[in-house]
Amino acid sequence: MAEQIYKPGEVVPKAGLYLVLHHEHRKNHEVTLFKGEQFPLCRRCGEEVRFQLVLMATHIGEDADFRLKKSRRHSQGRH
Repeated sequence: MAEQIYKPGEVVPKAGLYLVLHHEHRKNHEVTLFKGEQFPLCRRCGEEVRFQLVLMATHIGEDADFRLKKSRRHSQGRH
C-alpha cells in the first residue's frame, strides 16, 4: 500500500517527522510538523511541494506520563 502524500493547506493529521518532496529545485529533506497545523507552501515551488509521514511522534504534552496534573489543593479550590 502506498504512503499517503499531503499537499500544502491540508491539516497535519499526525505529529511527526515528514519527508518534504520539493519540485525539482532542492533535494528532499525531513521536517517536524505538529498535529493540527497546516502543511505549508514552499517559497520556491509553491503548491507543488508534497509531504510524506516518515515517523509518527507524540508531543510530550499529550503523553499521559508527562501531562501536568492539577494539584489536589488546587483542584479543591483552595489557595
